[in-house]
Amino acid sequence: MKTHTPRPQLRRRHRRGQAMVEYSFINWALVLALIVMMSVDFGSGDQEMNVIDAFLRAYQIYYDSFYFVLNLPFP
Repeated sequence: MKTHTPRPQLRRRHRRGQAMVEYSFINWALVLALIVMMSVDFGSGDQEMNVIDAFLRAYQIYYDSFYFVLNLPFP
């Protein structure tokens, strides 16, 4: 009489569930960190800004400097 061997599909199913739990936990931690970081104020005393304002300001500086260099009269 042969013994019943487990099929490979059953073993994969458990691993897939563990990966989903880990993925969910990592996403939860990232969303929580993003929410906490958005509430932190940056800037010096008179100038208050949160993370989104800081990123938008940095992007505006990058955008302005990029087009300044493109519009220079030198070839």
